[in-house]
Amino acid sequence: MELQAVLMAAGGGSRMTDLTYNTPKAMLPVGNKPLMWYPLNLLERMGFEEVIVITTKEVQKMMSTDPKMKLDVKMKLDVVCIQEDGDMGTADALRHIQQKIKTDILVVSCDLITDVALHEVVDLFRAHNATLAMLMSKAHEFTETVPGQKGKKKTAEQRDFVGVDQSGKRLLFMANEADLEDGLSIRKSIMRKHPRMHIKTGLVDAHLYCLKKAVVDFLADNKSISSIRGELVPYLVRKQFSKTTNCPKIKDDAEDQNQKKNDEPHGRQNPLKLCECFIISTPNSPLLQLAQDRSCWNDHRGDMSEAYHGGKLRCYVHIMDEGPCYRVNTLAAYIEANRLAPKLFEEVPVHPSAVISERCQMGSDSYIGAMCQIADKTSIKRSTIGNSTTVKEKVKVANSIIMHGVTIEEGCNIQGSVICSNAVIGRGADLKYCLVGNGQQIEPEGKDHWHEHTP
Repeated sequence: MELQAVLMAAGGGSRMTDLTYNTPKAMLPVGNKPLMWYPLNLLERMGFEEVIVITTKEVQKMMSTDPKMKLDVKMKLDVVCIQEDGDMGTADALRHIQQKIKTDILVVSCDLITDVALHEVVDLFRAHNATLAMLMSKAHEFTETVPGQKGKKKTAEQRDFVGVDQSGKRLLFMANEADLEDGLSIRKSIMRKHPRMHIKTGLVDAHLYCLKKAVVDFLADNKSISSIRGELVPYLVRKQFSKTTNCPKIKDDAEDQNQKKNDEPHGRQNPLKLCECFIISTPNSPLLQLAQDRSCWNDHRGDMSEAYHGGKLRCYVHIMDEGPCYRVNTLAAYIEANRLAPKLFEEVPVHPSAVISERCQMGSDSYIGAMCQIADKTSIKRSTIGNSTTVKEKVKVANSIIMHGVTIEEGCNIQGSVICSNAVIGRGADLKYCLVGNGQQIEPEGKDHWHEHTP
């Protein structure tokens, strides 16, 4: 494989702190596998033999003892630990491993679960000698009730406005709704070259990127960029159509000059000049350049300009219209992922080491982890039961996620809830749409618990 794979697994899960208080996001159980297992499996199926894993010492320690990571992952994992620093972004992490990067790279987040044909993204990157090729998918509406959030107003997500050419592949424009207070404006330099642009909303960045090695070198010299998604990608997309100030016969449009201040990530002063953005792109090989010069193929219509209008910095996007593509970065997404991930990877419903009573009623859409003990007269429907969990007699579990090492005493009724690892649910407890934190204990019987949250 001519690309180096990089897995970002150091994030703290700031949007799902109830789940990540004691368990790092990368190691949260999804379908009884660590969350980071899914992107690693994606890379392994693509043919990668080695992955650079950027993570923390805590995750590294958990990886070394997790049976799924030890037995299922055959690739060589080059683990690079960074400090658990909330100010360190994904671009900072790439900068940290610059010395290890020898070729172009494929970067993927540890919270991505998808069955995308990964070659679609890589082929775009190869075919157009692109600086950036990324994966996006249609936004998903999560319909399940989220435990512990009764009465909480749902925060509206800020939409991305994504502009693509007629092929739907060339990424021409990208802006977040929060940055468009004065309305949506498109540069003339873009419209002259691509007079027909499709503006799409309702798309989600999957945080999977192919990047030129030159981009990593660019980051090493430009420490003002901290985030790949928030700063680097919008910066590269904008720079595709920036003019060089040192080139004769070329002058920037007045509006381009007015927008110059917006070209810098998040309004920061960037030390690079406009013309220096071309350092990011790598020139075509002589043979490829000759093929382009003698070919009648073009990537656009409407004028007689050469392919790509002579631009050296090119960004592309593969939009996944069908199939699962989730970023597990919220509680709602985590619940949905536990419903779908086992089906996606044809998980065995009951682990061979689990002990289940013949008098247990278990739905076909439930999954029981290793070393579990399920007693008589229990009912488990549409739920995931984690490893080493004990479920005693006359317990009903429906539409719930039970993590590892949980004990559920006799006569409990658990519905639509998430029970984190090592929790103890007292005898006769009635939990409906509750979130029970790691290691917490719920008192026996007592009142019904509705939408309660125990951190």
